[in-house]
Amino acid sequence: MDPGDISAEMSRARADFHDLLATATVGELRRPSNGTRWTNEQLLFHMLFGYLVVRALLFLVRGFSRLPPAASRTFAAVLDAGTRPFHVINYAGSLGGARVLGYRGMDRAMDRVVSSLQASLAGEPEAALQRGMHFPQGWDPYFKDFMTLRDVYHYATQHYDHHRRQLTLDKVVSR
Repeated sequence: MDPGDISAEMSRARADFHDLLATATVGELRRPSNGTRWTNEQLLFHMLFGYLVVRALLFLVRGFSRLPPAASRTFAAVLDAGTRPFHVINYAGSLGGARVLGYRGMDRAMDRVVSSLQASLAGEPEAALQRGMHFPQGWDPYFKDFMTLRDVYHYATQHYDHHRRQLTLDKVVSR
């Protein structure tokens, strides 16, 4: 994908996120999602969190891509060894996120993070987008063994779209 396509998919996800929050009732948001232990509101926060995590991942890729490949391979192996605790923390972190931020706060956070990622992406030279590092494949189904900076920017929306299919909001189910 080229940077314009990645930016466009982020814009689509941001608009969709706003629409879902604006049209869902409190009852729908508190309903269990499909295939997770989260409610819809917790899952929406987790979908937002995927974009927030990408900011940290960008720093990691920029740093590790300048080191020998063995450095990121070792780092990924260490993280893979901690997959079980990661999943527990990942689950628990989204339990209260929506309640702490509130729906308007989630809306604003999505605007800020997507705008920030789009601006960062627009400023990346092609050579930087091709640099990458090894990733812990046990942490997420969209993490590949080796991911470039371009892959990491794209990952946020892959993660969003994956979890969007698990929402049980009336608007989503009736699609």
